[in-house]
Amino acid sequence: MSPPPRHPWVRNYVLAGGRTSTQWRMLMHTLISATGAMPVAAAGPRPEAQALYQRVCAGPQTVAELSAACGVPLGLTRVLLGDLAGRGLVTVHADLDPFNPLILERLLDGLRAL
Repeated sequence: MSPPPRHPWVRNYVLAGGRTSTQWRMLMHTLISATGAMPVAAAGPRPEAQALYQRVCAGPQTVAELSAACGVPLGLTRVLLGDLAGRGLVTVHADLDPFNPLILERLLDGLRAL
């Protein structure tokens, strides 16, 4: 999926409405999943939010994976995912211990795939 078109002069804080954080704690490895079959238009008018929501509907992914796949900066991804979670469109799964062997193994598998 290609990144949504965006004017180069529009800064991320404008797209996020001046917000830099959300009520959810989202680390790079936090898993995000869709809550159900809702139309992409339910994600809101911003093409960045729609792209993130469409990607999450394809299957659970981490915040970092969503950011990279949609071409949206990490900070903006967190804010937009927080908005989607607040509207009940996505679920922010509880953070696991970052030193959990399963997470580290998944990280190694991803690095090897590069």
